[in-house]
Amino acid sequence: MKTIISAKEVEELLRNGGGLSSLPADAILTPSARDLLREFENNGARPDSIKPVGPPTAAAASSKIEAFFNSPEVHALKLQLCEIGRRLWSRAYVDGNGGNIAIRVAEGMALCTPTLVSKGFMKPEDMCLVDLEGNQLAGQKKRTSEILMHLQIMKRQARAVATVHCHPPHATAFAVAGVEPPTCMIPEIEVFIGKVPIAPYRTPGTPEMGKLVADLSDHHNTILMANHGVVSWSHVSVEDAYFKMEIIEAYCRTVVVAAQLGTPLKTFSQTHLQDLLKIKQTLGIPDPRIGLKECELCNNDEWRPGVMCPLPPKQTDAPAPDQQTEALVQAITDQIMSKLQTGAAT
Repeated sequence: MKTIISAKEVEELLRNGGGLSSLPADAILTPSARDLLREFENNGARPDSIKPVGPPTAAAASSKIEAFFNSPEVHALKLQLCEIGRRLWSRAYVDGNGGNIAIRVAEGMALCTPTLVSKGFMKPEDMCLVDLEGNQLAGQKKRTSEILMHLQIMKRQARAVATVHCHPPHATAFAVAGVEPPTCMIPEIEVFIGKVPIAPYRTPGTPEMGKLVADLSDHHNTILMANHGVVSWSHVSVEDAYFKMEIIEAYCRTVVVAAQLGTPLKTFSQTHLQDLLKIKQTLGIPDPRIGLKECELCNNDEWRPGVMCPLPPKQTDAPAPDQQTEALVQAITDQIMSKLQTGAAT
């Protein structure tokens, strides 16, 4: 369990000549402790000049956080979380109290949905404010238990404005089957999402789960979570992160339905995919296939119904036919056919 450092402990540390390097590596500083260290660093105060920090300082820090949490700007973001939650619930992308959403609201802070509340019936006052370590700073309800995954993505991706996690049925079916959705079929998914990887299963809400997802976020904005669901991040807005859920779910549903039509599914060419990747690059959306050669772009080996890319046939080094052997086989065949025809005539 991580060590929590209070303002009083920081005061004693500074008085005894200690510094930040002497704190435990996994230490969590309370807001008042961070304020004290910031004041010490900014003012260049000597340890013996540090005045005791009591409840007024802690209360002042808490008051600032509450004022920010209740500001009109943050209230508008709370309304956005409620709206996206309603969309997820109305499209059956979440059930019960499943799914969670987060928005980066300031340096080192994020607004997120509460735990044990249906995404279809959230209210602005239900929202929670956390720091990037998952410590709750404000909010009446407890923050989502899966916030660490969202925060690890945000820490990994400085551009990440918002994250959405839910369980759309068709996309989650691919995650349960352990099969990556095929590529080179529909332009929209190639431009706005692209190849969708699968993060190995870990218990939801654990740091291990968050790390496995965050490790894939460098090259992917939408990730399947094995035996769990889907998570997406956006550098634009929380609505854009939600759009990715609509796109991946519609795509997976289309692929599943098309596979039942009894005919091989068609894919477009690598040249056409290159055109789409150029569009994607101008939008600032990551994709590991950008810069690859055309022959390396399309790989649907894991797609079980047999979707294959239109690659040219492989050249084989088969030996040239033996002309003498072919002549001998032809002569024997001619003799047999001649005897058969003579017998038939008699």
